[in-house]
Amino acid sequence: MKSINFALAAAALAVAAINVEAADQIKIGVVNLERVLREAVPAIKAQKKLEKEFAAREQEIQKVSKQIKDLQTTLEKENVTLSESERRTKEQELARVNLDFQRMQREFREDANLRRNEELASVFERANKVVQEIAAAEKFDLILQDAVYISPRIDITDKVIKALADMPAK
Repeated sequence: MKSINFALAAAALAVAAINVEAADQIKIGVVNLERVLREAVPAIKAQKKLEKEFAAREQEIQKVSKQIKDLQTTLEKENVTLSESERRTKEQELARVNLDFQRMQREFREDANLRRNEELASVFERANKVVQEIAAAEKFDLILQDAVYISPRIDITDKVIKALADMPAK
């Protein structure tokens, strides 16, 4: 019985030693994708492009918001002096403008999110190409995207960000 336990213990030690030796030969890298999408040149350009694309609509929304505030202020100030029909007309106008404002905000958010997702997908696709190129060039066995903890020794995020900056724009 002791010889079986001894043999099993020896086999377990041998397997552990083989695993440790094999682990030294495996090259692993990790990429922090959130950081890439925040710091990479194509991601920054995409963000600026989106801001420019939606600036006019954002200003229009701000203009309507000011109009609502002005209507509310006017209604509050003149509430006592307005006739019932004038007050009702102003309240209806305020309600109509408020509904338009809510619709504009909803459409703006939907359109902005859709465009943002399109732009980020493009950056993500380019980042994946760069990661694959780095993996092939540096003979990585495994590259993971995102992790709870990344040792600086295996973090290749800076390489990916630099390679994206050097990559010709689409």
